[in-house]
Amino acid sequence: MFEFENVSLKRDNRLILKDINWKVNPSENWAVLGLNGSGKTTLLKLLNGYLWPSTGTLSVLGRTFGKTSLPELRKSIGWVSSALQQQLREYETTEYIVLSGKFSSIGVYEITTQEDLDAAIKMLIDCGGASLVGKEYSILSQGERQIILIARALMANPELLILDEPCTGLDIFAKQNLLSRISAIAALPNAPTILYVTHHTEEILPCFGHTLLLKKGEVFASGKTEDILAPKILSGFYNHAVKVVSLENGQLTVFPVGNCF
Repeated sequence: MFEFENVSLKRDNRLILKDINWKVNPSENWAVLGLNGSGKTTLLKLLNGYLWPSTGTLSVLGRTFGKTSLPELRKSIGWVSSALQQQLREYETTEYIVLSGKFSSIGVYEITTQEDLDAAIKMLIDCGGASLVGKEYSILSQGERQIILIARALMANPELLILDEPCTGLDIFAKQNLLSRISAIAALPNAPTILYVTHHTEEILPCFGHTLLLKKGEVFASGKTEDILAPKILSGFYNHAVKVVSLENGQLTVFPVGNCF
């Protein structure tokens, strides 16, 4: 799906990412875990072609940067982030926002058919938004807006779906509902490869079989989730002793051991 080979990124004489080596194969779903300032957003901008490596080689969906059209590449990548929420039009109904994903545009400017609209409604329903059909975006809760964004991203049948901290701002019930929807999407027969970015271990669902730990712009560890989310590795990652507790739903949560200060 993509491969970073010794990728570094420098901005204003500051090294933001250093020697990133990371390969994701088809059918692998990955979680990226990192604290604030670890370089997660920069990593995603590189994947989407909004930033360019200072050194190293980056290939996404079989196309190497410098030898491909980045606007065309982005049509195969669905990116869900809180930044996108602010760009959408408050007065538009949910199905038209979802439909706009087919054209990778804010708003629908193309000639569309009833078949296109029906497909958008079906996508919205498949993502758990049946009760949202016909509603204006302005009245939706944060959790409902995230469902709209995911459905919109899937409208273009992306090969890669990137979820950038989708649970930010959600209460515990909305968060669990959204995570359940993501788990259901990952189980679909033709689901895209999913990359889930977070700084909370309890959001890493069982469907994310691999995890990358990003710390201060470097890959701290990567591999199978069951191996990476282990007390010894996470204690080194957080620079503090932690214990890992399994939850009933198969997710994990982490607690500090001893005084954090």
